[in-house]
Amino acid sequence: MEITWYGHSCFRLVERGKAVIVTDPYNGDIGYKFPKKLRADVVTISHDAPGHANIEVWPDTTRIIAGAGEYEIGGVFVIGVATQHPEDPFKQNIIFVFDFEGLTIAHLGDLNHVPDQSEVDALGAVNVALVPVGGGNGLNAAQAAEVISLIEPDIVIPMHYKTELTTLELDPLDRFLKVMGISKIQTVPTLRLGDNVTTEQTEIVVLEPQQQ
Repeated sequence: MEITWYGHSCFRLVERGKAVIVTDPYNGDIGYKFPKKLRADVVTISHDAPGHANIEVWPDTTRIIAGAGEYEIGGVFVIGVATQHPEDPFKQNIIFVFDFEGLTIAHLGDLNHVPDQSEVDALGAVNVALVPVGGGNGLNAAQAAEVISLIEPDIVIPMHYKTELTTLELDPLDRFLKVMGISKIQTVPTLRLGDNVTTEQTEIVVLEPQQQ
């Protein structure tokens, strides 16, 4: 399994023999440059916003999923769980959980509140959680830390935070790392995972946004 981050909330999940998945593709309005040759069999949209729902760039052969439900595509079982802010019932966000035959990856989208226990239970066991940490319309650092403690993933990859490439007003990654008790961390271009990713304690992995 390879996980690559293209900035903001956009990732590409690749496993040999399985459907290639891209999450929350953005347009150029947020500063990042969307890769022109990015290929996907499935594109998931957590909510309808410029930084998360650029669907015009994909060919007709790409499956677009933008709602809650259960899907099985190209050997990947996908669960979409709808979450709603308790103070704004009209603002809906879809958390997607991708099950690659036992290796589960949860993309929290623009989750902006600590979910209740029923929402956490709906996700099931999570190996890798892709978590917004920079505030704005998503979780801030303290909320992200609380959500991580509830989900208890093996690995956390932070997303949706301020970098030198984005024009969005978000908190920097350092704020989240400080809350998590991490003073320094090394970034990597891609996370490669084997069949067994179980860890005794949750690990934080920071990816470099790829722009090619």
